[in-house]
Amino acid sequence: MSILHDLRQTPRLGLLVGGAAATVGVIYGYDMSNIAGALLFITKQFNLTTSQQELVTTAVVAGEVLGALVGGWLSNRLGRKACMVGLAVGYALFAVLSAMSNDVPTLLIARLLLGLTIGVSVVVVPVFVAESAPAKVRGALLVAYQVATVIGIIVGYVAAYALAGTGSWRWMLGLAAVPAVIVLAIVIKLPDTARWYMMRGRTADARRTLSAIEPDTDVEAELAEMQRAISEERGGGLREMLRTPYLRATVFVVGLGFFIQITGINAVVYYSPRIFEAMGFSGNAALLLLPAAVQVAALFAVFVSLSLVDRLGRRPVLLTGIGMMVVANILLVGVFMAGQNFGGLLTVLGFLGVLLFTVGFTFGFGALVWVYAGESFPSRLRSLGASAMLTSDLVANVLVAAFFLTMLQRLGGAGTFAVFGVLAILGFMFVRKFAPETKGRQLEEIQQFWENGGKWPHVEAGTPAVPSAKADEAAAIQ
Repeated sequence: MSILHDLRQTPRLGLLVGGAAATVGVIYGYDMSNIAGALLFITKQFNLTTSQQELVTTAVVAGEVLGALVGGWLSNRLGRKACMVGLAVGYALFAVLSAMSNDVPTLLIARLLLGLTIGVSVVVVPVFVAESAPAKVRGALLVAYQVATVIGIIVGYVAAYALAGTGSWRWMLGLAAVPAVIVLAIVIKLPDTARWYMMRGRTADARRTLSAIEPDTDVEAELAEMQRAISEERGGGLREMLRTPYLRATVFVVGLGFFIQITGINAVVYYSPRIFEAMGFSGNAALLLLPAAVQVAALFAVFVSLSLVDRLGRRPVLLTGIGMMVVANILLVGVFMAGQNFGGLLTVLGFLGVLLFTVGFTFGFGALVWVYAGESFPSRLRSLGASAMLTSDLVANVLVAAFFLTMLQRLGGAGTFAVFGVLAILGFMFVRKFAPETKGRQLEEIQQFWENGGKWPHVEAGTPAVPSAKADEAAAIQ
């Protein structure tokens, strides 16, 4: 109820920022899942081989890696608003180009460019929300972006089912242009963020924007704090991340980002119809609506995880989610080993295995990834740390998208999910060794955890730590 009250009290500008971000989230999710349905018909029209199907799917992910690498630079150079306008135009243009493709090379180029747009959006949109939204609803709007992404995945499957009767894969891909136009109409009316204006020395614009978003705040004090934080952040760099004491933190976030994807979640998102087909399911309703049902359960798991993460702690939630994925992989291996003739109970167990796998991911990895990205570094290194995690995540995503169908074809379902099971176990061991329990800890304490070689200083959680020399340096910007 308090969140709803805060949203009602939020100025119109703040709500427009949240609405634009949520709509981008829907597009992002839609573009992740619509290929699952469209690929069923693209394969028939263009007579795609297994390798070509993987290439069509991987083109977007490869573009995302490139987009994520340049997203931060573009955001700082051109501005958050300019990037958001470019994203909306890019989404619409490349969605239509994908839909109009008459050969495989054109489709690959269109999807590569679409992926480039998505990669930039994954970097820019959370920054745009975090810097533009009023503080009291910032968390809610960032969660709304993540929730909107899952909703977009569900919509992608449902739209594919609605159009499957006529095999209209072009409409499946092209419909992403509709919300993109909505985003453009919203964002083009918005100012850039106060923080970006301060970065560019445009103090008057920053003052005007901050006054519109948070009219009750002490604007001059906020601007002074922004300027101090910006000055401090200039001291951080990649070299510092690769040296003691933050090398351990870097290994943790890069490893976490890699395990998030290499354990196979996007194989389920991209190729659910093929997985269910291998289990004996048939017909558009089963192949396209069952994946949507799985994502509905995943959406529920996100909310459950968010309600527990500050009560039970980060580690228990994350390890429980990964443990669910391990159990799901064991179940799926058993189902495929026993499934000479799928049907009845065996098919139901296969569906439950995919459901448990996806729910476990969203409960653990999916909900905790950005929590750890935001808590693991001092402010001057935080954006670089998040970028390193995202890059590692996307590289693993490329590997999964590029080789999953080949694995399924050569190793069978049992062998494929055995590989994912082993990777999930390795991910569990990695998290158990490296992930700190940061519940109730001040950011200065977390910084001291890394400076102390991965051990907590002798203070109680939630109490002020005695700062070290380096902690003093960062304390001013927390």
